[in-house]
Amino acid sequence: MSATVIVGAQWGDEGKGKIVDLLARDSDLVCRYNGGPNAGHTLVVDGETYKLKHIPSGILQGKECVIGAGCVVNPEVLISELDDLGSRGVATDLVRLSGNAHLIMPWHLAIDQASERRLGKLAIGTTKRGIGPCYADKAMRLGIRVQDILDPKILRQKIEVALAEKNLWLERVYGEQPISLEGLVEQHEAFAERLRPLIVDASLVIDTALRDGKRVLFDGAHGTLLDLDHGTYPFVTSSPTVAGGAAVGTGMGPTRIDSVIGVAKSYVTRVGQGPFPSEIEGPDQGRLRELGGEYGTVTGRERRCGWLDLVALRYAVRLNGIDRLALTKLDVLSHFAELPICVRYRTRGGGETRDFPAHQSDFHAAEPVYDVLDGWQEPLDECSSVAELPAAAQGYVEFVERELEVEVTLVGTGAERSSVLTRA
Repeated sequence: MSATVIVGAQWGDEGKGKIVDLLARDSDLVCRYNGGPNAGHTLVVDGETYKLKHIPSGILQGKECVIGAGCVVNPEVLISELDDLGSRGVATDLVRLSGNAHLIMPWHLAIDQASERRLGKLAIGTTKRGIGPCYADKAMRLGIRVQDILDPKILRQKIEVALAEKNLWLERVYGEQPISLEGLVEQHEAFAERLRPLIVDASLVIDTALRDGKRVLFDGAHGTLLDLDHGTYPFVTSSPTVAGGAAVGTGMGPTRIDSVIGVAKSYVTRVGQGPFPSEIEGPDQGRLRELGGEYGTVTGRERRCGWLDLVALRYAVRLNGIDRLALTKLDVLSHFAELPICVRYRTRGGGETRDFPAHQSDFHAAEPVYDVLDGWQEPLDECSSVAELPAAAQGYVEFVERELEVEVTLVGTGAERSSVLTRA
């Protein structure tokens, strides 16, 4: 039995898709356990770029892929993704979809967009893909699940009940047009015909694989600091992003997790609003953004860029039980003569701490304390292992390991799937 969880150790966009793609080669089953089409994985394979939204990146390795119950699914987006992969020669017959996953419905998108407009300057900065409203309906027991579309009678009843409330919100709170029932049921019945062959008991599929001694990889969307309970609330996503969410989001017992691999950029980015202690001030932020191509996979939004924050990473190690770390995009830092790394926060009282603040107000007031390392200012393209990195680049990796007390086993040095170095 082998169950490995891949988890983002920052604010998402760490390059998890590439690491999952790499590790999927030696796995039998790849499972997505949270999130929706607001979080994408970008992979470059033989010069061709793939942008995945719902489907785990293990699909590009020809592996069985599961979309778990903890995910929220836009059926139109999923079908479009299946069609796109199929048109490019990628087999999608191994995609499995949990019948317990919830569906993103048209009213979720409408409410998400209207809510952000209404909040104005207080907006959270969502992707407006309906994710939060869908998870909210799930918690309120008003949600429509994947399995509901298999029964036209149940589907119509649930849509009618939901619209009776959602149209009141759209009209009276947000001043938007109501959504018509007509056509909506038929549209989702058509989706059902396409998705029916994919729908499974995901928990049973995973349990059977583990009992058969297969290697299962769990792929989480977003990153630790966007976790609904433990992230930088309220500037977070709407689902559990930490490694423990893999058990909840797929229907697997937590004792079956064997290893947790954290993925972090060699610097750090975040999108949307919220505090960001190590955010770069001045022109180096724009320079880093362009060098790293820091624009959202799904939304195209500019990502805010900062120097590596080890206080936040230390917190991620604690929350997830990370036992190995993948450090991505080290090549992007090759263009800087000096590399600040945030090692502590300065608090409001003038003290310093290595630990992540427990209270929101303290984190908002935190200021970074940096150690500055020498850059290497040479390309990493020809390196075939970590041992072949320039001395300063090796020093950067080793500094991270010492501070976190976690071994860095993988180092990303480029966009291609092959541009990942190991210790060998």
